[in-house]
Amino acid sequence: MEYRKLPHGKEKISILGLGSSSIGGAGEKEIAKAAEMAVENGINYFDLASGDDKPFPVYGQVFSGLRDKVYYQIHFGADYTTGEYGWTTSLDKIKRSIDWQLKALKTDYIDFGFIHCIDEESDLEKYIKSGVLDHIKTLKDQGIVCHIGLSSHTPQVAEKILDMGIVDMMMFSINPAYDYQKGDYGIGEVDQRMDLYRRCEKEGIGISVMKAFAGGQLLSEKTSPFGKALTEYQCIQYALDKPGVLTVLPGIRNCEDLKRILGFFQAPPEERDYSVIGSFAPQAAEGVCVYCNHCLPCPKGLNVGLINKYYDLAKAGDILAADHYRKLEVKASACIRCGHCDSRCPFHVKQGGRMKEIAGYFGE
Repeated sequence: MEYRKLPHGKEKISILGLGSSSIGGAGEKEIAKAAEMAVENGINYFDLASGDDKPFPVYGQVFSGLRDKVYYQIHFGADYTTGEYGWTTSLDKIKRSIDWQLKALKTDYIDFGFIHCIDEESDLEKYIKSGVLDHIKTLKDQGIVCHIGLSSHTPQVAEKILDMGIVDMMMFSINPAYDYQKGDYGIGEVDQRMDLYRRCEKEGIGISVMKAFAGGQLLSEKTSPFGKALTEYQCIQYALDKPGVLTVLPGIRNCEDLKRILGFFQAPPEERDYSVIGSFAPQAAEGVCVYCNHCLPCPKGLNVGLINKYYDLAKAGDILAADHYRKLEVKASACIRCGHCDSRCPFHVKQGGRMKEIAGYFGE
């Protein structure tokens, strides 16, 4: 397992976490086995926007002696009073639901308390007016909530909440379909979505990724909006390469799903390589580096994707990114314009010219 540190905290979060939207139907024994398998394999981040209330008491039992080793992402707005998932902005309902979740999980604190599924500005207004946001802030002041987070599918709304300066983590739907405006949650232009990810990196806000497979649609050519299927490993790597991303949260149905997902760490680079998306990316993505490093190896040893990422982040005002760039052993100025990367780039980025631009930006 690999881990990435939360910028606004000490937590080191596994790059693969666990979603709980579909596990409830597996039954208590299977849920327990999956939870145990996850922890045994280094997974320490668990999202609890579950499809029903089944995982809560099982997680509470399995993790009762491991509470300091796992992180719960709990949603203020996910309501389980009927046993099934419901969405609400009612403060009273949310208080009752959170109290039940804490009891079921056998814990008295929440690692990440999330503003839940705010996709419309009108929903945000209701959330604030009902007092839910103030309640989360109060719980944070009391030490019951360690970090405040946000769950959204809408860049414009996410930006508005980030402007408040209260969020340490954001859950967002990241996959090639949505980033290229395909599917119900493909909201926002390519540049708008990428700007959101870069802002998170710049401001130290971690991203946990939901819907990495677009609800499974990307995994079949019959349902893929591109008419071509991607693999789970390609989708996971795509999300992990985006700025700000700390962890990807696949929803699993059983232990077999989890075992297959964990195979990501043994998969060779070619099985993670998602450069095929360059063949069906929209015109807006043409000439835009997505940091996939399909262009490597560089004969001069440049890490082309990382250089591009640091440059884009530095231009967005990320001082740390500029510092990281300057510490690279091989910088953009070492480019000899051989054209190797240009010929291999699936997005037709003219990397030779880009390296010259980057070297000039950093004064080399």
